[in-house]
Amino acid sequence: MLTRDDCLALDAADPLAKKRNEFSMPEGVIYLDGNSLGVPPKAALERLRHTAETEWGVGLIRSWNDAGWMDLPQTLGAKLARLMGVGTDEVLAVDTVTINLFKLAGALLGRTPGGIAAEQGEFPTDNHVMEGLSRFTGAHMHRVPPGTRPKDLPEGVTVFIKSGVHYRSAEIADFEGYEREAAQRGIAIIWDLSHATGLVDLKLKDWGAKYAVGCGYKFLSGGPGAPAFLYCDAGENGVLEHPIPGWLGHKRPFGFEDAYEPDSSIVRWRTSSPPILGLAALDGAVSVYDDVDMAEVEAKAQKLGDLFIERANALGLQIACAGVGQRRGGHVVISHDDGYAIVQALIARNIIGDFREPDIMRFGFNPLYNGYTEVFDAGLALAEVIETRQWDQPQFTAKKAVT
Repeated sequence: MLTRDDCLALDAADPLAKKRNEFSMPEGVIYLDGNSLGVPPKAALERLRHTAETEWGVGLIRSWNDAGWMDLPQTLGAKLARLMGVGTDEVLAVDTVTINLFKLAGALLGRTPGGIAAEQGEFPTDNHVMEGLSRFTGAHMHRVPPGTRPKDLPEGVTVFIKSGVHYRSAEIADFEGYEREAAQRGIAIIWDLSHATGLVDLKLKDWGAKYAVGCGYKFLSGGPGAPAFLYCDAGENGVLEHPIPGWLGHKRPFGFEDAYEPDSSIVRWRTSSPPILGLAALDGAVSVYDDVDMAEVEAKAQKLGDLFIERANALGLQIACAGVGQRRGGHVVISHDDGYAIVQALIARNIIGDFREPDIMRFGFNPLYNGYTEVFDAGLALAEVIETRQWDQPQFTAKKAVT
C-alpha cells in the first residue's frame, strides 16, 4: 500500500491540486460526501451574492435583460454541454431531475407508444416517476433486473431509464454499447447523469446518446437543491412534443398568445420562469471546470478510490463496488452491518461520508478538492474506528434521519 509520504508526493505532482483553493472548505474537515452535496466553490458563493445584492437588489426587473437572466438556462446549458460531450445548443439548465425525466419520457412515449423500463434498485426517483407516468399514459412499467441490457428488455419497451453511474454500486454504464443495442431495438434511452456529470469524462454525442438529465448539486457543487439540466439531441428538439408546455417554451413567449406553438430549439423544454438565484450559483460553480481536463478528473477519482479501497481491503471489509484498478464512478461503497454507526463515528472525527440503508457506507471523492493525503488519513481513521470498535457507542448507534 502507498505510504503517507507517497501520498504527499502525489499531491505535490497533481495538476488538479490547485483547484482546491477555489472551494470554500471548512477548516479541519475531510469531506468525502461530494457524491451527495458538493463543497461550495468560492465562485458560486460570489456569483450568488452578486446576483442577489446587485442584479436583483439594484437592477431589479431590468436584470431579466441587462444581466442575462432570461437566457441563463441556455448559457449555463452551453457550459454544461462541454462536460457532457454534446453541442452547446443541446442542453438546458432547468427544473429538477424528476420533472425532466417526466418531460422527456412523456414526449418519447407520445411519439412512440410502448412500454417503459427501469432497473430494480435504480435511484428511487427514476422508478417512481416512471410508475406515475405509466398510470397517466397506460404504458406498461417494466422493472427489470439490474444489469439488463437493451437487447434483453421485454418486447414492446420503447423508453428505458438508466443511470450513467449507479448511486449505490458506482458502476459506470456501458453508454456506447447500450446505445448501439437500443438503436437496433428502436428503444430510446434517457440517461440519468446525476452521479456522472463533473466526474466522468462523458462523450455522449460520440456514444450515440440523445437524451439525458442530471442534477447540479453533487459533483458539480451547485448548492443544495441546485437546478437540474436536460439534454436533447438537436435533431429531436423540433419533433418531440413537450408534455408540460409553458409560456417560456413558446416560439414567441412575449406574444402572449392563447394557442401554444413550441420553439424548435432546446428552448421548447422550458416551462416556467427560471429560478435565477439557483441558476446563478450553479453557473458560478460550473466555471470551476473551465480549464479542467475531464479525463484527468476521472483518472484521479479512480486513484483516490483505489487508495481508500486498499485500506478497506486490509481491514477485511466487504467492498460493494468495483475494486482496485477497476473503472467506477466517484464514490467507494463498503457494506457493513454496523455501517451507520461507523459513518457516525467518522463524522465525529470531522471525516464526512454517508450511509444508505440497509448497510451501505459511501465515500465520495471529488478530484477538484480532495487530495491523496487526506484520503490516506481518512483510511487510517477508518482503521482506528473499526479496530477499536469506537463506533459501538450509543451516540453513534442511535439512528436518525440521513440525507
